[in-house]
Amino acid sequence: MPDVTTLTLNNGVTMPALGLGVFQTPPEETRAAVTAALETGYRHIDTAAAYGNERQVGEAVAASGVDRGEVFLETKIWISDYGYDQTLHGFEKSARKLSVDQIDLLILHQALPSQFELTLEAYRALETLLADGQVRAIGVSNFMVDHLTTLLEKATVVPAVNQIEVHPYFQQRDVQTLGAEHGILTQAWSPIGGITFYRDGEHTSTLQDPVIGGIAEAHGKTPAQVMLRWHVQRGRSVIPKSTKPQRIAENLDVFDFDLSSDELAAIDALNTGQRGGPEPEVITLESFGRPIPED
Repeated sequence: MPDVTTLTLNNGVTMPALGLGVFQTPPEETRAAVTAALETGYRHIDTAAAYGNERQVGEAVAASGVDRGEVFLETKIWISDYGYDQTLHGFEKSARKLSVDQIDLLILHQALPSQFELTLEAYRALETLLADGQVRAIGVSNFMVDHLTTLLEKATVVPAVNQIEVHPYFQQRDVQTLGAEHGILTQAWSPIGGITFYRDGEHTSTLQDPVIGGIAEAHGKTPAQVMLRWHVQRGRSVIPKSTKPQRIAENLDVFDFDLSSDELAAIDALNTGQRGGPEPEVITLESFGRPIPED
């Protein structure tokens, strides 16, 4: 099995640098994908209440034969469950679906810019869950510089992680820099730029990028592996998503080669500043709120 690099969070908890993401993976496919990942050697699974597949993640982990203590489980509270008491209940719903007593990393899925007080109350609930030992680490997702700045002014606990869109074409360096200044680990979603594959433009897919392709050829690796290696060497956590066992295995096979400083710089230079996901400022309960089922 690959010897996966681990990262130490700002509270001393360690986490595998590379995990499996299950965003938009249908529930019936999630169980098989997580099973394949655990068999391949993954020990970090990222899910979310809003994905509707926490139960299948929990079932795959329970059936895998891998000790629960070896699997780092990460999930997210959806905006519909923001507010202090609501977020505490959101944890209960997620823990029940995952069939665990303790969640390794619990994060807020989005900032709610128009109702940031609700966001702050939700984060205060995460701090309570951390203090009570019900979660081992807490963090945020899709928080921009202004959201993080306000949170840091009010919070007691500095987030361990900020999970944001990061890939060669969109690097969010201002958010990464602020995070690094405060010991907040950047975790990259869409780390190989999957969200860009459907976009109109000169290079619609990072997988077809000539710079990345050239580096991949030089190392006998795939473009996806080169991008994941770039993240790992830059100190980020990555959660590539796939449902194909061969691709799941390929994505983990990135710990046996190194990119040179020139190669890293060449990938850094591909930044377009163009976001693939939704603008964080447009996230509102009216547009994106939806109830998270109890079971």
